[in-house]
Amino acid sequence: MQAAPTKTLLVLGDSLSAAHNIPVEAGWVHLLEVRVGDMEPGWTVINASISGETSLSGRNRLPALLAQYHPRIVVIELGANDGLQGLPLTNLRTNLAAMVDAAQRAGAKVLLLGIEMPVNYGPQYRDGLRAIYADLAHEKQAALVPFLLEGVALNPALMQEDGLHPVAAGEPMVLNTVWPQLKPLLL
Repeated sequence: MQAAPTKTLLVLGDSLSAAHNIPVEAGWVHLLEVRVGDMEPGWTVINASISGETSLSGRNRLPALLAQYHPRIVVIELGANDGLQGLPLTNLRTNLAAMVDAAQRAGAKVLLLGIEMPVNYGPQYRDGLRAIYADLAHEKQAALVPFLLEGVALNPALMQEDGLHPVAAGEPMVLNTVWPQLKPLLL
């Protein structure tokens, strides 16, 4: 009897998905891999996240990842480093749109994971960033989690000293924020 073909879920993100300063096994992507393995056998989770990744570097790496893994789902968690560097929002939108288009052309469903910037970036930049994710998800018919760190970012007990990355105890909450939008894509 031949084994069923593996279905691949690819996560393309930055340090928020690369388990920055915590054990990889504690990161939300590894927790996702465990949950998917238990609930949806036949799926493989590939974490292609790199700390420091920007939307441009992710855009440049995505074609090779699509060719290598042929994912059925692509989760895009990029934009935080663009924001922290104060890069123009138009560039972020262009890069995210290109990644969504490339993934969809390759036959993958897409889940966008939005991020928020600290309040000192000002309301215009913060609102513009929020709008990019919401508008792209609507325009491209992609799934959306508006804020990856919902319920975690403002709780100092769940955040590392840098105020940007969750501690291991916060990672299950991050997964629980992603799961409701991701689960339907697995079916």
